Amino acid sequence: MTGTLTLDQIKIAAERGEIDTILVCIVDMQGRLQGKRFHVSNFIEHGHVETHCCNYLLATDLEMMTPDGYATTSWAAGYGDYVMKPDLSTLRLVPWLEGTAMVLCDVMDHHHAPVPQSPRQILKAQVDRAAALGLAPMMATELEFFLYARSYDAIRHSGHRDLEPLTPFNQDYSIQFTSREEYVMRPIRNHLVAMGIPVESTKGEAETGQEELNIRYADALTCADYHTIAKHAIKEITHQKGHAATFMAKWRADKVGSAAHIHQSLFKGGSNVFHDAEAAHGMSATMRSYVAGLLKYAPEVTLLLAPYVNSYKRFVPGTFAPTKSAWSVDNRTAGFRLVGEDTKGVRIECRIPGSDMNPYLACAAQLAAGLAGIEEGLDLPDPVSGDVYAMTDVPDVPSSLRTATEAFAGSAMLRAAFGDAVVDHYAHAARVEQADFDRAVTDYELARGFEKA
Repeated sequence: MTGTLTLDQIKIAAERGEIDTILVCIVDMQGRLQGKRFHVSNFIEHGHVETHCCNYLLATDLEMMTPDGYATTSWAAGYGDYVMKPDLSTLRLVPWLEGTAMVLCDVMDHHHAPVPQSPRQILKAQVDRAAALGLAPMMATELEFFLYARSYDAIRHSGHRDLEPLTPFNQDYSIQFTSREEYVMRPIRNHLVAMGIPVESTKGEAETGQEELNIRYADALTCADYHTIAKHAIKEITHQKGHAATFMAKWRADKVGSAAHIHQSLFKGGSNVFHDAEAAHGMSATMRSYVAGLLKYAPEVTLLLAPYVNSYKRFVPGTFAPTKSAWSVDNRTAGFRLVGEDTKGVRIECRIPGSDMNPYLACAAQLAAGLAGIEEGLDLPDPVSGDVYAMTDVPDVPSSLRTATEAFAGSAMLRAAFGDAVVDHYAHAARVEQADFDRAVTDYELARGFEKA
């Protein structure tokens, strides 16, 4: 069996003893899979209809702690349940786990209404908004990450010190050096394809031990599903091989960071409405307004592209990570890059997100900004050219989590698109993250101030 599965196929596989476990998963605020392992007989009997989870799963930090201050959950309210409603269109085999399949769930309240703070629902709402305009968002996200020689357990026991990339050379596009990693990367590609995820390629990225995985364009929701499953697969498969992978945006000051660029366009009736063969660069008026929206609202949506303190340490000139929210034609120094100029595949690439982003939130943020640009009929300025890093008259990408959080919380556009409850929820999460970091005493501080202060 390969690709997505039907419930009837699960039943047949169960009878043959080929599948005995179903991973029933939601996507949490950090973009991780959380849920339960069902015995297949129970899943067939009733688990495929719905199950339940504690509502704290959409109100935690990276450490799974439950901070106070969320409107949706509290000790006073008793931490009740959400309904997990399997989306059976996402039912698929998990080839690297014996006898296992998985399904993604939508998160509902007790009245079976979608929970607005659920990342999958946030993206669905923006897709519906586009559909009301007769448009279908198409997206692709890149996955960059680092591979390390030691396992997660060994790295954790060392206190995350002396991290050694699996390959000790800059391996951007290198066939020679990435051949050494094929025993890890080949099963990642093949297992994902067996799951029905259309992997195009992997390649070495521009740093020691850095990789990139690319998946074919899909509708926005499917794109985010693919990204989430692929990221999960990479972590589990590298663990099985005795290694580790990280999707941190920046793991060391002298190394480049990892990105998750978002390629995006809008379709109608199977055609790319961003394309106009008669217009400059092949960009339609719709595309120009969409990109103008991305530029106008870039500061307000950056939080959902760069959600942690560490995320902002990636934005360094000369590292292919953008520091300016300008747009350009095929220029990797800008925050937004026009790709496929003068072709039917013309699209805009947002280069701001790091690999630590939640793809549902990041894609929803891009759609919200772009659709606002269309609705407002915004005009697009001329593209910039040259070294955008050096430009002083171009708006900066927010330089810190604190700055991005306040821009996000104060965004009238996002409050109209997402609702106050969603904006307040994720602004609170960011403030919790910032406060936790502010309390920390780092190795940098000890080395700098222990003797000299």
